[in-house]
Amino acid sequence: MMETLMEAGSRGGLPVIAFAMGDPAGISPELTAKLLADSEIRPKAKFVVFGDKRILDAGAAVAKVDPDVKVVSSEDDVPAEADKPIFVDLRHLDPADVTPSTATLAGGKFATENFRRALRFAAAGKADAVFFTPFNKAAMRMAYPNYDDEIRFVRDALESDAQASEFNILGKLWNARVTSHIPLRKVADAITEERILRSLTLTHNCMRQAGFEQPRIAVAALNPHAGDGGNFGREEIDVIGPAVEKAQAQGFAVKGPFPSDTVFLRAKNGDFDAVLTMYHDQGQIAMKLMGFDRGVTLIGGFPFPICTPAHGTAYDIAGKGIANIGASRTALLLAIEMASRSTMAS
Repeated sequence: MMETLMEAGSRGGLPVIAFAMGDPAGISPELTAKLLADSEIRPKAKFVVFGDKRILDAGAAVAKVDPDVKVVSSEDDVPAEADKPIFVDLRHLDPADVTPSTATLAGGKFATENFRRALRFAAAGKADAVFFTPFNKAAMRMAYPNYDDEIRFVRDALESDAQASEFNILGKLWNARVTSHIPLRKVADAITEERILRSLTLTHNCMRQAGFEQPRIAVAALNPHAGDGGNFGREEIDVIGPAVEKAQAQGFAVKGPFPSDTVFLRAKNGDFDAVLTMYHDQGQIAMKLMGFDRGVTLIGGFPFPICTPAHGTAYDIAGKGIANIGASRTALLLAIEMASRSTMAS
């Protein structure tokens, strides 16, 4: 039987990354080209990229780089050994059909198909992690009406009911959350001891996989001044505090709940490695203020890590060749780090 690329990679110590090209109308093509041409990143992993070679070439022309990839026409043609990134050319989007800086059905179909193929490639045991350059949510929704967010798409693509979550990462500081893409008026009812404990466990495990020996996690309160002893709400007393105590009893380095208007100051100063917030914007605002163009998003909870830069498709600068590769590079390196640790553990 022919040895798979992942088997060869694991034997040789290099992880395999399934890499999906994102929205073709934004900066994703040039980011893809720059990453694949990066002489420091290329030796760290084996890459299997899903997209259209014509779109990659257009991005390379904008970025003024030469990605130098080996092109195959199908996942089934991916060789066990390769001295350069493998590009699975799906030939599903002519650059002439791309409307620059515009969310379109064609762009959404391109990105969703690339992502789906990368996810299923990893789920089949052929890659250790998935990485993608930025999507445009409007375009994704045109192509896939059920699209709420990436987690929903991954669950559908893998036919999985995994309890996954997004993590926002800036340098060594992580932000996790108990609830995510739900209306703010539903947040309080959605916060339970079980969900908080589940979030803390997932955060602890993902951070361990990323290299933290014993991650120090701060838990943010829901109400102003952490409820002020019950004057502004009892969630801290009845739900959040007891969940923190149970996590501590399980051996997690967890403290809280802390007022959310100061907990990130403490984390930024080094008191904590992560902050678990109760809802989406409670953490997102703080993290993006500290470093919007450097942030990374990790989707944890599936059998393999899924990483992407936290910023969007940057339609305003698409095609100008000035896209900053920093967040994408950091996200890809995180995927490589987590995949490497997973490979060593197995």
